[in-house]
Amino acid sequence: MKKQIMAVGLAGAMLGLYSCKDNKAFTIEGEVKNAGSTNIVYLLGSVANPADNTVQINKLDSAKIQDGKFQFKHSSPDADLFKLQMGKGTEGAIFDVIAQNGETIKFEADLKDPMHSYEISGSDESEKIKEYNTFNNKYGVKSTALVTEYQAKSQAVTTDKGRDSLLSIYRPKFEEVMGGLSQEVIKFMNANKNSLAAFYAAMSLDPLKYEKELVAYADEIKGKFDTNPAVQQFIKQMEAAKPLSIGHKAPDFTINSLDGKPIKLSDYKGKYVMVDFWASWCPPCRAENPNVVKLYNQYKGKGLNILGISLDDNKADWQAAIATDKLTWTHASDLKKFDGPTEKLYHIEAIPSNFIIDPQGNIIAKNVSGNDLAQFLNTTFSKL
Repeated sequence: MKKQIMAVGLAGAMLGLYSCKDNKAFTIEGEVKNAGSTNIVYLLGSVANPADNTVQINKLDSAKIQDGKFQFKHSSPDADLFKLQMGKGTEGAIFDVIAQNGETIKFEADLKDPMHSYEISGSDESEKIKEYNTFNNKYGVKSTALVTEYQAKSQAVTTDKGRDSLLSIYRPKFEEVMGGLSQEVIKFMNANKNSLAAFYAAMSLDPLKYEKELVAYADEIKGKFDTNPAVQQFIKQMEAAKPLSIGHKAPDFTINSLDGKPIKLSDYKGKYVMVDFWASWCPPCRAENPNVVKLYNQYKGKGLNILGISLDDNKADWQAAIATDKLTWTHASDLKKFDGPTEKLYHIEAIPSNFIIDPQGNIIAKNVSGNDLAQFLNTTFSKL
């Protein structure tokens, strides 16, 4: 009996010896093929700045590639996103890794692979972020091909009209690719709400266009990833955005019109109105204006109203842009750029930005433009 106990104890000790992990650090063991002139790998990671409540990506460490191999040993008590940066420009690549103490992660990549595919094991979260990167890279190849094609054709165009015409052809194609990617991201983040990889995928979404989905996602992950500063900052941002998100009442305001008379949002009660934030100095706003003019003329007889709110601080420039772009709807401005009370009330941090409000005063769409705006208005007014 004594020998048997001793044997069991020895076996347990040996098992412990071979399964022992360093719980004070994680290890990345990497292998790189076709590294070429790339001989250093950088480990990048997020660093919180409490002074301004931001999170920045900094270089944390570096390792030499020797005989095609490299190794990092770094500490991260909680799972967090890290990036492996190799080379620069078109010859370089950046790979995502989610790691935490106690993990030994195996990484393999071929730097000549245009898809930047890679193999990774030893971390469930890293395998999840790889799943996201796989479909993200496929859409990246599509968008790059479109941009290259557009640039090649634009070199043969010599007039502004020709360039505008070419852009009108390629913009919807590019929007279609990016829209497809965004839908894949939304599907991925909703299917993996317990995964930190889903959060980092969600951060690739346009926060103006997909605010509704991001607000809902923030509600779902409350109480998770409590020690991750990026997640907690995101949840706070979405809490602030929620009162102005789709489905909520649009807050009333009073603002002076072009002729100096006060206008209230409540003046539009019982009507559909698009509150359109723009400025004469904003190129994307001016580029979108022809589309808005076309749609306004198409739907104003069916009940569409527009209240244009300019972020100009020069009235003459504002008036000139209205005349040049043929904006025939009602206009108003605080003439204080982003510091006007209306802009602050609606948390305007970038333009163009818009809110479509129904006759009951509810926000039914937000930050829609181009083909998305055309489709939304067609759906809305075809029901009436």
